Amino acid sequence: MLDTSTRLLRLLSLLQSRRVWTGAGLAERLGITPRTLRRDVDRLRSLGYTVLATAGPGGGYQLGRGSVMPPLLLDDSEAVAIAVSLRSGMDAYSGINETVVRTLAKLQQLLPPRLHARISALNAATVSLAGPGERVNPEVLVALANACRDCRTATLLYRDRMDRPSARLIEPLRLAYTGNRRWYLVAYDLNRNAWRTFRVDRIEGVPELSAPFNPRPPPADLKRYVSNAIASAAYRFRAKFRLKGSMTSVSPSAPPWVGVLEPLDETHCMLSTGADSPEALVLQVMLCGVDFDLIEPADLRPSLIKIAGRLQRAAQRLAGRRRYRLASED
Repeated sequence: MLDTSTRLLRLLSLLQSRRVWTGAGLAERLGITPRTLRRDVDRLRSLGYTVLATAGPGGGYQLGRGSVMPPLLLDDSEAVAIAVSLRSGMDAYSGINETVVRTLAKLQQLLPPRLHARISALNAATVSLAGPGERVNPEVLVALANACRDCRTATLLYRDRMDRPSARLIEPLRLAYTGNRRWYLVAYDLNRNAWRTFRVDRIEGVPELSAPFNPRPPPADLKRYVSNAIASAAYRFRAKFRLKGSMTSVSPSAPPWVGVLEPLDETHCMLSTGADSPEALVLQVMLCGVDFDLIEPADLRPSLIKIAGRLQRAAQRLAGRRRYRLASED
């Protein structure tokens, strides 16, 4: 049997890894009796951890919120992940830069040497070139994450892409980060009786959480659902492009937020995408890194020809300057 200190750390790690544990499940994982488990739970409580216990067939143990923040047990990979996430969080969220710096400093102070050097190198070698853009309030993200985890309805004050405000009563399912500094919430909209995707930066204030709900069957392919929702939003311009490359070869280089990829044949696939300008459409299809043809709509061709002309003239000027430099060197 493990000694008491080691056993308590193991128990704490298990409680942090899952929302609810049965007493029998914890005792089995630790190799102890239910009586010893109850004593260990009391020891954790005396150290400042709030461990909630529920009796009955559906009962068990779970970590709860206390009046103070107790120590958090992390393994090596979790400590590195938190440091990396904190560094990224300085650019992804609004209003928490000073908090991130303080937290990173505390983490660095406690790290063992084998991890300290790795994370110090990361902090020293990383510089942010992010612009102001749309920032997400971290309190909004935390509230939505809790609502998804606990299956609680939420009321959103939401502004659509036309800046029209509305109150939405939703059943949250998942948060999705697209990689282009935008967060989306997938939820069932009780006002419209349908699944919807909400941009988190358009939510005003922290959502109000209310009664729990029984989860509905989610969309079959959640990742594809989010991509479809982003691509099919009410953009001013929408288009389909035929890409030179199979779905397998193009997918790794195409960011998930540019649109929806579908196979056409062994050597081509199709991108369905949308944007608020023809230039943004061209940017998104160019990010796929392969040659392409416009499938539809036909009335977008004049705009694409103008953009191609600008790019061609820029390339010609660049080639002219290069020829001038070569002639000067001769």
